[in-house]
Amino acid sequence: MTDGPVFGAGLWNFATYVDRYATDGYGEPRSTIEQIDLAGRVDDIAYVDINFPWTPGVTTDDVKAALERLPLRDHVSPSAEYPLQVDRERALIGSWYEIFPRSLGSGVSEDGTWHSGTLRSATERLDRIAAMGFDVLYLTPISPIGLTNRKGRNNTLTARPGDPGSPYGIGSPDGGHDAIHPDLGTFEDFDALVARSRELGMEVALDLALQCSPDHPWVTEHPEWFTVLADGSIAYAENPPKKYQDIYPLNFDNDPEGIYQAILEVVHTWIEHGVTIFRVDNPHTKPLAFWQRLIAEIHAESPDVLFLAEAFTRPAMMRTLGMIGFHQSYTYFAWRNTKDELIEYMMELSKDTAHLLRPAFWPTTHDILTPFMTNGKVPAFKLRAVLAATLSPTWGIYSGYELAESTPRPGYEEQIDNEKYEYKPRDFATARRNGIEDLLTRLNAARSSHPALRQLRDIYFHPTSDDQIIAYSKRVDAFHSPTGKDDVVLTVVNLDPHGARAGEVYLNLEALGLPGWVDASRPVVKVTDELTGDTYDWSGQNYVRLDPFAGQVAHVFSVEPL
Repeated sequence: MTDGPVFGAGLWNFATYVDRYATDGYGEPRSTIEQIDLAGRVDDIAYVDINFPWTPGVTTDDVKAALERLPLRDHVSPSAEYPLQVDRERALIGSWYEIFPRSLGSGVSEDGTWHSGTLRSATERLDRIAAMGFDVLYLTPISPIGLTNRKGRNNTLTARPGDPGSPYGIGSPDGGHDAIHPDLGTFEDFDALVARSRELGMEVALDLALQCSPDHPWVTEHPEWFTVLADGSIAYAENPPKKYQDIYPLNFDNDPEGIYQAILEVVHTWIEHGVTIFRVDNPHTKPLAFWQRLIAEIHAESPDVLFLAEAFTRPAMMRTLGMIGFHQSYTYFAWRNTKDELIEYMMELSKDTAHLLRPAFWPTTHDILTPFMTNGKVPAFKLRAVLAATLSPTWGIYSGYELAESTPRPGYEEQIDNEKYEYKPRDFATARRNGIEDLLTRLNAARSSHPALRQLRDIYFHPTSDDQIIAYSKRVDAFHSPTGKDDVVLTVVNLDPHGARAGEVYLNLEALGLPGWVDASRPVVKVTDELTGDTYDWSGQNYVRLDPFAGQVAHVFSVEPL
């Protein structure tokens, strides 16, 4: 008998534990099981010296790891089985570029009339878009446009001769949602555009807008699919405060199955011609059960096909659309401008709702031009591009962003001379002078190089001494990084488009992947600006100055420990 501690009961229990572990096996290598078994084989010992030979066996790393990883489980029962859907990477990550195909190649003919661009002329202009690093080419509707109640320029109720009308007024005697506007070309031309896009590393997304012009074939073939008023007329669409006199909304009450089958056929048509993403216009105004069924059926047939919800509505509805199958969603990013607004919104999207809604950040769209962009001009367009590209895994711009098109239609938060109602050829060579096109290219290159920018959930906001300077880092640890190395990106943005801002950035070094004991008073990380190539050695507190009129609205730093 020794003076060591009393181990009898505990050791006996441990031996029983080992017996069960060795018997069940739990998939462990036999060598580990035998090691545990040997460690526990001490019979009839009431008092054991702490130096008894079994002790080292119990404390080996293999034994500890085995017991921690696969402990014995008692009183457990299996749960119900649940389906698991794993979407392809594009469901979370993408850089979108939106075009109206009819504008690319449009112009004024010798007789003074306008001519439309075509799918072929659009195809000839894809190289510039791909060179900026965009990987999704988004086309607004390309179907025939009705003549009845056609909208004129700037949403006027009377179209002039030659006005092309809104592409969202879908349907004419030339066909409906499954047809191509004859001015744009043929399905052969569309197939060529898709093929060229793929050669350039871009996939094609197409607008799916479920409404009809009064001239749509469905109006005469299936009047029961629309809401007929007491006077016999069909109700046009409204999304207060907006009115759409040139389109009729579908009424799913009378023949939901007929409408479902017709739309399913439309979606099938475009998938057969290479469309892999549908940007769905106002999905919240259609029955949720319809979308849930449609998306599930398409997923079963074509699991690579994705759906983006363009639903500017209540947050609960936006999240519900994600729950029933939509892979991505537009967001209210365009209206989040202050530091506090951005931090609060990102905490919501990256933490609270990340399991329901994959966000897409668009600084502007053909429907949206906020006062911030109108008043901030080129600096605003630059800083908002940086925020969108670095905060969200999916971001996009609307063609013309490179030119900082910022003049609103009076009384509305959308561009004057809006492309929805007219052809809009652009001089993109001029765009290079303001530096936006180069910035977009560098942002997409940074996103391509850094997996940290292609994820949503790991984001940390670092304090700054100036409320107009926002700093945040995104990190992917080595285990989850495709490179096998930690990837950390630190972004610092001047939120003021009207002047230079300077101040201190106070880094949380642990959020950057450094251990907590690191001395923050000395340089501990090397930061390299992905936008300029400049490098600095940074400590826990660092001075920055960002002047939009000197061409610098932000730093996008890759971070490495010194």
